[in-house]
Amino acid sequence: MENKRPRILCLHGFRNSAEILKKLVDRWPLIVRQKLDLVFLDAPFSAQPKSNHDPPSYEWFQGNEDYSEYWNFEECLNYLENYMIEHGPFDGFLGFSQGAVLAAAVPGMQKDGVCLNKVPKLKFLILISGAKFGGKMLTGLPKLAANAFSSPLHCPSLHFIGETDIVKEEGIDLAEAFVNPVLIHHLEGHTVPILDGENLEKMVGFIERIKQ
Repeated sequence: MENKRPRILCLHGFRNSAEILKKLVDRWPLIVRQKLDLVFLDAPFSAQPKSNHDPPSYEWFQGNEDYSEYWNFEECLNYLENYMIEHGPFDGFLGFSQGAVLAAAVPGMQKDGVCLNKVPKLKFLILISGAKFGGKMLTGLPKLAANAFSSPLHCPSLHFIGETDIVKEEGIDLAEAFVNPVLIHHLEGHTVPILDGENLEKMVGFIERIKQ
């Protein structure tokens, strides 16, 4: 990857869409976006119930109210793998909200050989407003992700932590599951934040690191 841009599959948030995430990421400075080959994908399931966003809107996986039980999780992983086989290879994932929850579990699941076995292992993750399966909000563990965080994850990771984000504490817990995570703290809430100043430098530094 020395001279080529890292190819990143971007996973949007809960009851969101690829188009919504792209609009948020497009606010980032050109110096960041021109270093990355970003591909935005809609999740496989229509939002239930219908979301407040302009249709269409999608979900990666579904569950009961406190996510102690899940459904459509294995189907989601199969959908991701098929897309990556057809349109890849991809070097890493960028995930926001539910997309970050899903992306964060993949390195551990790949290590255990329970998902995405037909595509290369992820080289890095960029996680925005993420949380961990089996945490305070997503209380249960999907069967395939039962051991996803059972040992420290050595996948290079960049974590965006919002000061007023409803999942701030969850995001910190998630970062602690990774070895040497890079953290970007920002003042915004549950969103893809504007990048400037020191945080822009951290982002550019992380990109240079994953290109090596």
